[in-house]
Amino acid sequence: MVKNTFAILLGAFLLAAHAGMLVFAARTARAKTATIQALDLTAVTERQVVPSRPFEVSVIVHGRPLEEYAARGRSYVEAIEGAEYQLRLHNPLPYRVAVALAVDGLNTIDARHTSAWEASKWVIEPYGTISISGWQVSSSRARNFYFTTERDSYGAKMGQTQNLGVISAVFFREQRPVPIVRPEPRPIHPPYEEQGRADRDSKVGNAQSASAGKSRRAEAYPVPDDESAATGIGRSVSNDVYWVNMDLDSRPVSEIVIRYEYYNGLVRLGIVPRPYARPDSLRRREDARGFEDRRFSPEP
Repeated sequence: MVKNTFAILLGAFLLAAHAGMLVFAARTARAKTATIQALDLTAVTERQVVPSRPFEVSVIVHGRPLEEYAARGRSYVEAIEGAEYQLRLHNPLPYRVAVALAVDGLNTIDARHTSAWEASKWVIEPYGTISISGWQVSSSRARNFYFTTERDSYGAKMGQTQNLGVISAVFFREQRPVPIVRPEPRPIHPPYEEQGRADRDSKVGNAQSASAGKSRRAEAYPVPDDESAATGIGRSVSNDVYWVNMDLDSRPVSEIVIRYEYYNGLVRLGIVPRPYARPDSLRRREDARGFEDRRFSPEP
């Protein structure tokens, strides 16, 4: 048995009706832990529990969820350039779950790109709903999500452009809840942006002198553009977290992937109808009738 680590968010991203949002960090592939945060939980048996409704992930802009379009076996939403957004997640189960949540391939807790099992995770209480407004950049601060171009995105700043335009949430259920004891706070260590940028600039300069290295870099990090949607790292907000331990089932219970694009991108993909510059004759013809629509005939 190997320990995994968790943290609890003290309310900045919680919906008012819910309490107790946690963060989890799985560091190994076969992890089982015992110590978790204090909460009055009912006993959970090993029987399969059928959710009253499915796991949910919604993209919230100006307090409302964006409309989702189902296509190609996934969900799409229309990004609104410059708009800040939140991710609202719902747990339909009677026990806590931990969710690995990534935006543009970057974990929303520490901005790392890992497997879902190894990723740091947010934890949702039984039947709970939480809102994540941005990347956690320290134990007390987060920076908001906003829609922008690929070139301006956080992924481009981090040199990670291969997964832009995707939001991914993978849910893991807690195995055996035990009495929770709040631990001492521990810091979160996301990648150092400025140091990482200097290192990447140096590597790019060296790669330009070697065609093989240049080719590999181009494949790993596609060149960002100014037309496609991505997520930027925005204004800083206060958001305190601390770490605890949990015991998770290694098999995920649900995975939700949302693709987002600007309107023109959704049109090119065929997700939404292409607008017509002239009146659509087929729609006009569908509204045609044989007789004038009158409830009563005029008197002879």
